[in-house]
Amino acid sequence: MIRDALLAAGVALSFASQISVPGLPFGYGELFLMLWIMLSVGRVLAGGPIEATPAFVKLAKFWLLLSLTLAIGTAVGYSTTVLYLTGLSHDVMAYALVASVTCLATLDPDAESRLRRSAWWVIAIAFGAFTVQLGLAWGWIHQSGIDPWYWDRLRGWSENPNQLALYCAVFGPLALHLAATTDKRWGQFFALTSLSLIFYVGRLTKSDTYLYTTILSGLVFLGLRLRAWFASGSGKASLSRQIALVMIVGAVPLAIAATPYAIAEEGSVTEFAKSLTKDGGDEATAETFDLRVFLWGEAIEKGLESWSLGLGPGPHLERPPVADKQFLERPFEAHNTILDLYLQGGLVAVLALIWIVGAAGISAWRSRFDALAVLLASVIVFSMPHLTIRHPIVWFALTFCLVAGMRSEVRLRPQQVRMA
Repeated sequence: MIRDALLAAGVALSFASQISVPGLPFGYGELFLMLWIMLSVGRVLAGGPIEATPAFVKLAKFWLLLSLTLAIGTAVGYSTTVLYLTGLSHDVMAYALVASVTCLATLDPDAESRLRRSAWWVIAIAFGAFTVQLGLAWGWIHQSGIDPWYWDRLRGWSENPNQLALYCAVFGPLALHLAATTDKRWGQFFALTSLSLIFYVGRLTKSDTYLYTTILSGLVFLGLRLRAWFASGSGKASLSRQIALVMIVGAVPLAIAATPYAIAEEGSVTEFAKSLTKDGGDEATAETFDLRVFLWGEAIEKGLESWSLGLGPGPHLERPPVADKQFLERPFEAHNTILDLYLQGGLVAVLALIWIVGAAGISAWRSRFDALAVLLASVIVFSMPHLTIRHPIVWFALTFCLVAGMRSEVRLRPQQVRMA
């Protein structure tokens, strides 16, 4: 129980970068994760049971391959450019931390149930932390040294709003999965209540990526639930299924018929879509888009110059001219997980990441839990305009998906679906 709670606290509070342990150069999330690692290693050394689960084997292969590619990249970077040592050491420690956590978590013979208990703790801690941060944001409580707002965007205890938005994008599907897979009413109520709070906090960050991630995740979940609902009928043509099928088929000609009206109202639709983004889709959104495009182009060019071997951990891009108004320091990251990893470890590192994410996707699909597919989709979508692989919550989500389809009794268990 203590280990589960420590793991959850470390994962859930890793976004709180404005809060550091007094006298130490890291936050409470990192402290809890290191304590969990010490307890887990102590358990193994004391003769506790371990098992090389399929999830552990996959993660161990990934981290060994990634370590090799980063080492080669560091050698290339040292011989061809000037390395940013602070960023290099930060990334190395982050990778070592999440690698230790994921491998130790999957060495446990009861990895699935332990991670599920930790997931409940994660949502509970996130619920409490978000409640406190909302109190800070609205001025109901005060905490010295904490500025919960970044202009008009909520950042809470995080360094920036996008960091908080990433955790909301993962907490939400995780709460949805727990609500959909528990048979306890209080658990369902708490998970759904937490989901509402998480969504509210995520929208206060005014993150465009969180908005797109939420919309796409909702569509994925709806599509999977409809698929499961139709498949659960055992070939019986009930009235509700016939009505749903007619509505789906009829939606195509209805959409075609409504096209002229949609074109006529294009301006209103565009304005509505812009209103959902930060700054109403005006200058701030345009600057962010220009910055991303510039950085992505530079990352590809610099990655090719390294012969696709990478330049080692840390940021490697010069300050872009389109960032003059954003007061950002250099060197820069590409703000894209694939391109940042390509800059650090080269093409092989990117292929390794695609492989481990694909393995998590296959495992989530085998588990037949729709919310896990939503969880993985959220991680992937948010990783497109951001570097996410250093965050423990991302690796907790990937590990959770990997162990979900690990055992045969889980893969064969039918999913309960209630739609009508």
